[in-house]
Amino acid sequence: MTMAYILAVNPDILAAAGMDRGAVFTATALSAAVGTAVMALVARLPFALAPGMGLNAFFAYTVVVGMGYSWQLALTAVFVEGLVFLLLTFLNVREAIIGCIPLNLKRAISGGIGLFIAFIGLEKAGIVSQGQGTPLTLGDLSQPTAWLALGGLLISAVLVYRRVPGALLIGMIATTLAGAAVGLVSRPEGWGAPPSLTPVFLQFEWESLWSRDLLMVLLTFLFVDLFDTAGTLIGVSAKAGMLDEKGQPPRVRQALLADAVGTTCGACLGTSTVTTYVESAAGLAAGGRTGLTALVTAVLFLGSLVLWPLFLVIPAAATAGVLVLVGVFMLSPVLETDLDDFSEAVPVFLTLLMMPLTYSIAEGIVFGVVSWVLLKVLGGRWREVPWVTAVLTGLFLARFFY
Repeated sequence: MTMAYILAVNPDILAAAGMDRGAVFTATALSAAVGTAVMALVARLPFALAPGMGLNAFFAYTVVVGMGYSWQLALTAVFVEGLVFLLLTFLNVREAIIGCIPLNLKRAISGGIGLFIAFIGLEKAGIVSQGQGTPLTLGDLSQPTAWLALGGLLISAVLVYRRVPGALLIGMIATTLAGAAVGLVSRPEGWGAPPSLTPVFLQFEWESLWSRDLLMVLLTFLFVDLFDTAGTLIGVSAKAGMLDEKGQPPRVRQALLADAVGTTCGACLGTSTVTTYVESAAGLAAGGRTGLTALVTAVLFLGSLVLWPLFLVIPAAATAGVLVLVGVFMLSPVLETDLDDFSEAVPVFLTLLMMPLTYSIAEGIVFGVVSWVLLKVLGGRWREVPWVTAVLTGLFLARFFY
């Protein structure tokens, strides 16, 4: 339920690139089901996948609208990215990159993701908004959607405090019903078979893929997806107490394989990059620890194809409160960090700060890793820096200046 918004939002975003909205809805549901099922059956982990927010906006507004490329060419770049990720996963390159992130930064990633998804919830409900003269400001609280979201937050928080099973789901349902009662949630319209995939299925364009600009687009897809997925796996696993003694998520190679398979299949079906979702934390907060959690989620994504009109009436206010509470849950690993050591405290703080401010898990990780390496080296503790982490920092710095 906390991920249900993607079934309505992703088609809207990709429609700006000229793609058929109905076909993208079907592709979104199917690609989420495929990726999540692989996570459940192969990795046996309680994480869910779907077309990633941010990556879909980059696809539509930067590559297609901004750079002027066709959506078919952008979809081809996503497909190639998925194949490259499959190769990197089999070679253990992605796993090695995750392993080189310091333990305290892994804890900070959990907290940073918590702040990030709480911010997403508040922004979607209109409780915070872009300011005039300031980057952010308090939203218009005279709007009923804001009060509906705040009421939903209060209901969910009370249920969690009283340890009511299924508190987050109950809170969302109560908020949706309250919205319907005051006219903020419309009745679903139209039923029948889900929209056809034909307008977007296997719509690849190979002729211009290897131009210099498109290679940069491909690298951007690779970079953002890699660290969004890595950050989510680490952060959510840290909150659930699932990291091993080396700070590694369990069965990380299989989890990364699920992400690569989801992206490749998603591009064939007709949607942007599929990635592991931070909203998976809601399932862990409710007690999910095995692949059964992900398998149920995959089945429900398939079920959305039958009940698709219902998902178009779920208001952002109904999920805002849950996202804020999940953000609260994910802050606790930060308490294990030694903030008296400034070479650890500053990177931890930058990781926490930059994720919500840049609206990107990947950028938060970049600032955290680069600052950690620089402080260790300049502080005379360069022997603590693994060579893979040093190489990664060099690539990050090159990216800033290129």
